[in-house]
Amino acid sequence: MYFMNFEQLLYEEKDKVAWITLNRPEVLNALSMNLSDELVEALQIIQQSKRLKFLVIKGAGNNFSVGDDIKEMMRWGDANGIMRRARYYQNMANQLEELDKITIAAVDGYAVGGGLEITMAVDFVIATERAKWGMPEVDVGITPGWGGTTRLARLIGRRRAKEINLIGALHPAKRAVEWNLWNRVVPNDKLDDEVEKLLEVLHSKNQQGVRQLKFIINRGVECDLYTAQGFEAISAGLTGAVSGMWKIKDADQGKGVVGFSRKDSLWNKRRSLAKDFWTD
Repeated sequence: MYFMNFEQLLYEEKDKVAWITLNRPEVLNALSMNLSDELVEALQIIQQSKRLKFLVIKGAGNNFSVGDDIKEMMRWGDANGIMRRARYYQNMANQLEELDKITIAAVDGYAVGGGLEITMAVDFVIATERAKWGMPEVDVGITPGWGGTTRLARLIGRRRAKEINLIGALHPAKRAVEWNLWNRVVPNDKLDDEVEKLLEVLHSKNQQGVRQLKFIINRGVECDLYTAQGFEAISAGLTGAVSGMWKIKDADQGKGVVGFSRKDSLWNKRRSLAKDFWTD
């Protein structure tokens, strides 16, 4: 078990799982600039780890997060400063989505604004029956900056994304499941149990296969069918290779790299044939 000290975030590693707890319960875990910086730092630690395979994000005090700390927004600066901050948060969400670990959001209470945007960037979302979600930025006179219009529209469709953003209502957890935004709703006292059950299932998998599946699904959904099928085909080949079927008769099997290092006959032949070809 490993702990790291942060001011507004709890970080713990147990076995192959990293646990992040947004820890500002007195303000419903609003994402202050400091908390966001700490979240970015924690994500970088997780990304660099070869031992960790999973990440669980939760909130302290029976709430996930109510999103960006509105009281701090005047500190973001002028229009350029606001854009820079939005891009910083976008990079944070992208970094979370791109982790080569499987990520889970354990949602209790409110997950609105930036809190909801975090849930859009993870792989699994489990929520309590009392959880509420929405994008109420419209009533503050601002617009979302890191997923509330982009990822949301991709997850639930354009028409419903407009409903969520233009009206700003707070919706029950079961609707998030019905609309393919979250995965599962559980009784209020069963959230931790359900997370542990999911982790047990995920622990049992071929972790290389899991990493590949996450990668090709994330990439494939953002491109055309034939490009996505290319990712599927390459992944299938990689699966065969890492399962022991890596030798291909007309592949170098590493000889090209070794040849470059040694400047052997294979390297010299290839370069002598290629370096001046059609250069006139």
